[in-house]
Amino acid sequence: MFKSSAAALALVACAALATGCQQPGDDAAAPQDAPAAASATATASAATTPSPSASPTGPSAANTAAVCRRADELIIEASRRITDDSAAATRRELTPEQLNGQLKGTLAGLADDLRKQAGNAEDARIRDLVTDAAKQIDAGAAAASPATWMATGFVRIPERLTRDCHV
Repeated sequence: MFKSSAAALALVACAALATGCQQPGDDAAAPQDAPAAASATATASAATTPSPSASPTGPSAANTAAVCRRADELIIEASRRITDDSAAATRRELTPEQLNGQLKGTLAGLADDLRKQAGNAEDARIRDLVTDAAKQIDAGAAAASPATWMATGFVRIPERLTRDCHV
């Protein structure tokens, strides 16, 4: 039973890892001076009257791409750690309680790292988005079975960040 739980956890972590790796195509191709250009564009836009179609998902602060990219990296790093821990747990024959303890620690650390990253965001929408991801991960760390939470809650977080953070 335990080996299948560890295998399932590793599969969930791999799925989360794959989801977190999905990057919008234009982020990778952006030139190094894109933040300065974005800032100049935002300043020019602020000087004009906003259009009626302006929405909160429009252009954001100059450091949004960097904050979102780092949030993705943190999730990928934690997913790899979870996968490695699950494989090691099988080899060392850890109890489910021991594996849950490791998983809770990894998730709590990830939530702390995301909160720190959220504090770097200049755009309030991005700060709130990353902070919300940290709160969700805190809930997973506090769950009675974080492995079960991984399959239902964690897998949605990278997907949401990819969709909403890189806008």
